Amino acid sequence: MKYKKSWDNLNNQIQRVKMAEQGAKVSISVYMILALAKFVVGFFLDSSSLSADGLNNLTDVLSSVTILAGLKTARKPADKNHPYGHWKAEPIASLITSFIMLFVGFQIFQNSILRFFQNELVEPNKLASIVALISSFILFILYRYNLNLAKNVNSDGLKAVARDNLADSLTSLATAMAIIGSSIGWVWLDNMMASVVAVIIIKTGIDVFRESTFSLSDGFKDKHLHSYKIKILTLDKVKEVSSIKARMYGANTYVDVTILVDGKMTVQEGHDITERIEKLLYDEFDVMHTDVHVEPDNLIKQFNRDQM
Repeated sequence: MKYKKSWDNLNNQIQRVKMAEQGAKVSISVYMILALAKFVVGFFLDSSSLSADGLNNLTDVLSSVTILAGLKTARKPADKNHPYGHWKAEPIASLITSFIMLFVGFQIFQNSILRFFQNELVEPNKLASIVALISSFILFILYRYNLNLAKNVNSDGLKAVARDNLADSLTSLATAMAIIGSSIGWVWLDNMMASVVAVIIIKTGIDVFRESTFSLSDGFKDKHLHSYKIKILTLDKVKEVSSIKARMYGANTYVDVTILVDGKMTVQEGHDITERIEKLLYDEFDVMHTDVHVEPDNLIKQFNRDQM
């Protein structure tokens, strides 16, 4: 029973990863088209902000490709060298993505600053704003698509992609406004917007770096542990939760918990309570794997008396 349930949980998680891959594939296609369009139009219509936005979308292409590769690796079955599976391939892919974002962001920022001090500002053609506005609309639709898909598969990674889609949509809208402003005389506005886009890319890269390193170093937020503990204590026969720890394997949560029960509890009753805890955490918090240690409360009481 327990092994069948664990296998079902694993299959469910693999199916979720496959659905998340679909969102990454759609993002790759959309961003490739938008990046190419912005590069070409930005070059011929002299818009540095549109070109910078195109580079921003190119980093999203590279990010999506890296994430897709990480997702495909993550769902590979466990082997003798990876007994816990390959789930950490996803945060590793995110870490690589953060380096790409930081490199591109610093390059755009450096070029925009040099262009300003070298007085190489050129008034862009206002037609370039049309491409930026269309891009903003398309990216907003992509944001809604990925957000709905992320909710259906309960994927934090895809939710992050959706947030990035929304940020890119707003960036394209701001780029359109900057191009229009530059075309009516505020030439510096186009180059300034390129710098803003660069800062957005750098900030996103830093955020992705922090999240991926936090996951890879087995970091876990205390507030989630507190929620798990409170929920476990609602079960009858659980007298105390003496310790609880958790770690992330990719998008999957693994929990180790030690509970105190009546020392006269039978082995069967101890087994049943572990099953209930595993099901509770999976149903309520989507915890993929829970390792429950059952200890008699009388041993703890005896230990406390000995310490006194």
